[in-house]
Formats: sequence, C-alpha cells, structure tokens
Amino acid sequence: MDERDINDQLPVTSRQSPVVSRPSGGETLGVVDRPSEWLSGRPTFGTNSRREFLRKALGVGGALALGTWSRESWAETAEESVRITILHTNDTHSRLDPFPEGDRNAGRGGVISRARLLSQIRAQEENVLLLDAGDVFQGTPYFNLFQGEPEIRAMQLLGYDAITMGNHDFDGGADLFARQVRQRAKFPVLVANYAVDGTTLAGTVQPYQIFKKAGVRVGVFGLGIAPEGLIPEKLFGGVRYLDPVKIANETAARLRTDERCSLVICLSHLGYRMDGGQISDLTLAPQIRNVDLIIGGHTHTFLPKPTVAKNADGQPMLINQVGFGGINLGRLDFTFDRVTKQVFSAGQVLPV
Repeated sequence: MDERDINDQLPVTSRQSPVVSRPSGGETLGVVDRPSEWLSGRPTFGTNSRREFLRKALGVGGALALGTWSRESWAETAEESVRITILHTNDTHSRLDPFPEGDRNAGRGGVISRARLLSQIRAQEENVLLLDAGDVFQGTPYFNLFQGEPEIRAMQLLGYDAITMGNHDFDGGADLFARQVRQRAKFPVLVANYAVDGTTLAGTVQPYQIFKKAGVRVGVFGLGIAPEGLIPEKLFGGVRYLDPVKIANETAARLRTDERCSLVICLSHLGYRMDGGQISDLTLAPQIRNVDLIIGGHTHTFLPKPTVAKNADGQPMLINQVGFGGINLGRLDFTFDRVTKQVFSAGQVLPV
C-alpha cells in the first residue's frame, strides 16, 4: 500500500504538532460525549460547584481529577478551560488492512478506517496528539515483503506525533528501523531508557519530546522493554538497556520541573502486567512521580477503561492500553480548568 492508496480513498488531515524543544542525543472514568458545547458558554460557578459541573459534563460517574495546573501554564491563553485530546494505538503489527474473513476480528482495523476516525475527531477537536506505544512492525506479509516501508509511510500519513519502539521493531535489525524512519517519517521516536550513542539509532531515537497545545506544554517520553529473551543481540545493534524506573523518574522530573510541562505522558512497551518479577506498567506506576498517563503496549491488553493507579506519592495516574492490530483507538481527554485549577480526565475506547 502506498500513499496514493490512502489519499485516494480518504482525505487525511495530518496535523503534526509544533515542536517546542527537541533534546539531543480503582476509580471509574467518565465517557466523553462531546463536552465542547459547555466550554463556549462559560457559566460562572464557585470552585466546588464548578468542580462538580465539570465532572458531570465530562461523563456521568465523574471524570478523574488528576491534580493542579500551575498559574504559569495559563500565560499563553485567555481560555477558562482548555481540553487536550490524546489518541493512541499500540502493537499494530503491520496490520494495514482490516482483519480477514474467518478471523475473530474480521472486518475490524485497517489504516483506512483509522484514518477516517482520526479525521472525524480532528474536525471536532482542536488540540489533538496521536501517539503509539510500539511494535509497529511484524505480523503480516507487508513486513516480510516490504521491510517496514508501508507501515512507516502509513503512520506519517495518519499524522502520528510520536511513537516508541517495541521489541518487534528490531525484527529487521536496528539499522532497518532507523533507515525507514529517517527516510519516511517526520515524527520522533522516543525511548529514554535505550542508550543509542554510537549505534545506527543515534539521531533517530531520542528520550523525549515537548509539544505545545493552546498554551499547555505536554511532555512525552518513551520506555523500551528489556531485550533479554526477546531481541537477539545482533539485532539490538549495540543499544544499551537502562533501568526504566530510574530513567522514568529522571526524565519525568525534568519535564515537569525544568521544562514546565503540565501534562507528562509515558509511552511504554514494558507490558501492562508481566510474570516473573519483570517490570511492567502496573509495577512501574507506584515507583515513579510526575507522570500523569502511561500509554502501554507489548501485552496486547484490552482495557475497557483506563486503570487508575497511585504513584510514589499516592497521587492518581492513568494507565491505558487498547489491544493490538489497530482494532481500537484509545482516547483520553484532559480538561485544564482555570477556576478550580485542576486537571480533569475522561477516557474511552473507540472501535476501528
């Protein structure tokens, strides 16, 4: 499949987000149902009343209040509330077409359906980021025949803002992945705990990226899985694996404190839950600070709603993962409210 296949069937709105800086080297979430109508009216509330109003507007059952938004974050906007929509996929595994007849997921997925859904959301929402949690490669003959070219081309056309790497993204070797991304992608590849200096991934992989949306600084960083037993040494290409807990804390602190990010997102390919004492999203969360959302991959976990975990300070954070093969699109809406000085979130899974 080439660019014309997608463009001929659907006009894809590809909104790459502006880059602000590029470094070197158990509670129920409400379902969002077009809450934009109440944003324009700007009703006047006391703090407690407005907090309750926002919870109801973001979904019956209440949106989760994640924390506070600093005064500095409002410097570049006069809006009373700002909503940022995070869309995400994981483990798409070269699934460019819908699943075939006879498969339990027959008719679902495919980049054309995903493009249509993305275009609809982008037409409704102004502040959107599209992210992927790894394993773009391997799973259909597209990869075997074309060595990752159509997958990366499709992600570029779909307007991905950033991705991380999964273990299967090394199936053709680090050299192949680096070459495809350099030639065909404008989005950054984020893996903070892979030391890539002196390898072919240097200049392609970076630890984090900062995006600005309506005056809100959003920091995104990535975490890759340990290669032992998953990635042959010759395919790993001399990359060094670093402790994800230590790196996550260091990177998130930098994004929150030094870079003044109001929303910090981790793209993780560690897995939602792992056996044998391996680090996973569920065991990472209580050991880290300054992260609001973990978008996960690797375990192909279908979560009907984001998991609410507690971080090292006992504060709530979100973990989400939406299966595999591109059959779902994850959506989380973060509303930054000037009156209550809080950040509210609501999430849903959108079938593709």
